[in-house]
This record gives sequence, structure tokens and C-alpha cells, in this order.
Amino acid sequence: MKRVVDVLQDDRAWRFSRGNEDEPSLGRLNGSVPVQATGTWLRRLMGFIGPGYMVSVGYMDPGNWATDIAGGSQFGYTLLAVILLSNLMAIVLQALAARLGIATGRDLAQACRDAYPKPVGFALWLICEAAIIACDLAEVIGTAIALKLLFGIPLVVGAVITALDVFLVLLLLRRGFRALEAFVIALLIVIFVCFGIQIALAAPPVQAVLAGFIPSTEIVTNPAALYIAIGIIGATVMPHNLYLHSSIVQTRNYPRTEEGRRGALRFAVTDSTIALMLALFVNASILIMAASVFHASGRTEVNEIEQAHELLSPLLGVGIASTLFAVALLASGLNSTVTATLAGQIVMEGFLRLRIPDWARRLITRSVAIVPVVIVTALYGDAGTAKLLVLSQVVLSMQLPFAVIPLVRFVSDRSKMGSLVIPTWLKLLSWAITGIIVALNLKLLFETIFGG
Repeated sequence: MKRVVDVLQDDRAWRFSRGNEDEPSLGRLNGSVPVQATGTWLRRLMGFIGPGYMVSVGYMDPGNWATDIAGGSQFGYTLLAVILLSNLMAIVLQALAARLGIATGRDLAQACRDAYPKPVGFALWLICEAAIIACDLAEVIGTAIALKLLFGIPLVVGAVITALDVFLVLLLLRRGFRALEAFVIALLIVIFVCFGIQIALAAPPVQAVLAGFIPSTEIVTNPAALYIAIGIIGATVMPHNLYLHSSIVQTRNYPRTEEGRRGALRFAVTDSTIALMLALFVNASILIMAASVFHASGRTEVNEIEQAHELLSPLLGVGIASTLFAVALLASGLNSTVTATLAGQIVMEGFLRLRIPDWARRLITRSVAIVPVVIVTALYGDAGTAKLLVLSQVVLSMQLPFAVIPLVRFVSDRSKMGSLVIPTWLKLLSWAITGIIVALNLKLLFETIFGG
């Protein structure tokens, strides 16, 4: 507690200021993590391990849980193809974000501010802030539900308690960026182990699971399936993660030369690809668990985290299953808190060059997210938060094009990227991914407006 008080009493912690135009992304944290210039490939890779895992947190946050549970219980293994597709999209897009940061020394927010007129940049900032708030909304709900399931704390009280996580972020940042990464990776291991045990307990049919990874026309033709599918994409490929990754890859102290950047890019992409495969396992596990436990027993109405927790142990016949589920949910909510705070800082500093204290930034964002949770819970009870959770992920998906299109444009521009400009095949793949995201969102918007 003394450390927290010291931080809050520090004059710098209360200072609102305009950053310098040439200030690197994340300020003093830029280039603060030493890496090995020589040695074995694995030894050098270890220095770059971290940013990918911090990014992967956003791909398995509480918002994913709601959409994956709803998808698995209603449609069985059908939407596994969507999880796989969205994860492959994420691997490509996060590699592009890392490439932008390493090649230009600018994060995506700074690049947008440099490239676009002020009104356009301001609009992009507002859209990204809305995405962060939508993400934070999911974290508030997920963490509050976990506190209720584990300790019996009422949902509204749990939502208010989540505001205190600002102190956690402050303490971790005081110890350096590596401490932040170590905390995130430790909680990811907890999530991974919990779901590994639950999948072993559920023992899903392997043939049906593998068949689920093959795309089905039902995903597009069924409006209900499409709604959840786009929610899965929104929960998986998250807009603010692209801003986050383009910045935190620059925390490594690699040589800012062409050769140094090429080496850093290879290790950064390896790091994020491995981490996102972990995210694929977790997301697929949630849906597989819902399909094998709920859908298989005819409980297709299960679309809430609390419902899943309540039914998991009775249907599996193992008491610890529900506890593991709640522990993983709490770890997921805490982890998402850390990365969303950092992403918010990067976005605000990059677009506006406005630096505000971490604690203030966190409290503002979290307060905006807490209010709708409290209102919805008061009006509709705990059941209303489940619909709010899925809606937040669809909102995230709708905002994706406004981050993806600038990113693909920048990394395709030789004048910005130099020799690290993406090759033609990757450019075509990137625009194809962008086209899929835009098309799915337009279809969802059309059907939402006209009731298709």
C-alpha cells in the first residue's frame, strides 16, 4: 500500500501534459528491455518473449467467453471454424502491427496522427476509445461475475471493486515492463491449465471437434449464427490490440539499424504467433466445452457465464469443474485489465500527444464501463449483463475496419516502411482479410437494421 501512496504523491503521477512531437512510443519504456545480440536462436528469442503474450490476453478476455459459450451451446462445434479463421486473421494482423512499430519507430496511433488530417485523426481516436470502453465493459462484467462465483460478492459491488485494479497496474509498472509481462504470462498459464483440465474432463468426440474446424454455410445463412460469429471475430481480433502491439514491440533494446530491425521483426512475429496459438487453444476449449457439455445434453439456451458455471459440475459430474472455470475467468479479467490500460495510454498519447497519469486514465475508462453494468444489472438483473457482454463484442467487431484499413495501408507504403514494406502476396492476403471483416460487418449491420 505504501508503494501506491508513493506513486500517487509523486508530482509526475498527477501531471497532465502534451508530449513532445518526436517522443518515442511509451516514452521511457521504449527500448528499456535488454535483448541478446549474440547466442543461440532460443536464447535470443527469450529476450523478445512477452509482447505477444500481452497481446494474446485480448484474444481470451471475458468477452470471448460469452460469445464462445453462446456459440457452443447453440450451434455445437460449427463455429470452431470461425475461431480458427479469426485466429489466423489475428496472427497476420498482429504481425503487421509489429512490423509497423519496428520498421518506423511509430505506433499505429502515431502513424495515423502523422498521415491523416486532424479531424480524421480525432475521429479515429474517438472510435478507438469506444472500442477500449467496449472491451473494458467486458472485463468489468467478467471480473465481477468471477468475484460473485468465487466469493459470493454481488455483481454490482464486484463491478465497483474492479475500479481498484488501477493500483495493480501502478505497482507493476513501477517494477518495469518485464514485471508487467511476467504477471500477464503467469495468469495465462493459470488459464491454460484450468482449461486443459476441463477439456480432459469433458472428453469431447475428436471427430466432431475436427469437423467443426471446417467452414459451414450455416455460419453465413443463419442470422443468429452470423451474429455470434461476428461477435467471436470482434472478441478475437480486437482493434486496440493493433495499437498496443505496434508500441510494445519497441520496448526491446534492439539495434535501430536495418539488420537490427529485421532480426527484431523475426523474433517479434515468432513471439506473437506462439502466443496466439495459445489463445486459439483457450477460445476453442471454451466453445468445445460448451458444445460437448451443454449442446450435447440439449441445453442450447445456455449463453451466460453464470449459467455455464452453475451447470458445468452437475453435467460433468466433477465438483472442481465449476471452480476451475471461475478461477480462469478471474485470471482472464485481471489480465485484460493490465493490457487495456496500456492500450488506452498508447492511443491517447499517440493520437493527441496528451499524457495523463496511468491511474487517472484507468479510472476514467473504468468508470465509463462500470456505469452501464450497474444500470443494466439494476434494470434487468444479472441476466441482462450476458446480452450486454455479447453486444460489446459485436461493437468491437464493427470498429475493426477503422484500425485494420490504416494499418494495411501503412505497411504497404514503401515510403514509410523502407525495405520492410510487406511483399505483394502478404499485401493481397492482408486486404483479403480486411475485405472479409468489412463484408461481415456490413451484412450484420444490414440485417440488424432491416431485421433480416
